[in-house]
Amino acid sequence: MCASELVGTALLLAIGLSIVIFDLGRASPLATLVPSLAGRRAITGLLFGATGMSIALSRVGTISGAHLNPVVSIAFWLERKLSTTTMVAFVASQLLGAVVGSVPLLAWRSMGRSVAYGATSPGSNGVAIAFLGETITTFVLIFLLFIFVSHARLRRYTPGLFPPLYCVMVWLEAPWSGTSTNPARSLGPDVITLAPHHYWLYWAAPILGTLLALAARRVVPVVRDLEIDIAKVAHFEVDLAAELRSL
Repeated sequence: MCASELVGTALLLAIGLSIVIFDLGRASPLATLVPSLAGRRAITGLLFGATGMSIALSRVGTISGAHLNPVVSIAFWLERKLSTTTMVAFVASQLLGAVVGSVPLLAWRSMGRSVAYGATSPGSNGVAIAFLGETITTFVLIFLLFIFVSHARLRRYTPGLFPPLYCVMVWLEAPWSGTSTNPARSLGPDVITLAPHHYWLYWAAPILGTLLALAARRVVPVVRDLEIDIAKVAHFEVDLAAELRSL
């Protein structure tokens, strides 16, 4: 399962950040077709989310549940659906996978360097606004994710949540913080560029957003009655809950 998380996160960064570079990098062919930067951000978010969806629907999702994001694993752990050992192992695998998946981005050379290989960093409005943006977007991600995975009729559609969600979030919020919502996604480019880009922010704000989402899930009517019974975002027909809890 840890190998699956490593491979899945590596693919998310290698493919997803290649999309970021192609769409938003200097001399992007897409700029001719879509001159609007906001429009290209929306397309980029949609395709990045589609990459995550595809990985979740793949064998990776069957094996590990396709968390691909430390705060997702931490959220399931806080819900007591992952043991501490498994959560730590998953997070370590995701972080390592992010670095491995970012190395191929160096092949983009000058085009990749023009956007720091997809690195996330605070925008012109400053660190405080970036922190707020990451908190809000992660709150939305975890809150909606847990609604989907805990709802009998919605859970099969959980992977389909990511493309439209990231389309909207990247379109609206990327100028504030780059729209990470994922400490592993922010780590990879920081390592290959040897620049931290306020990396602490991309842990602290998503953790806060996750805690707020879990708190809201317990007080919002209807939602508070939903129960999460498995630490997965896809392939719910394969019940690994007992195995995960036993590790």
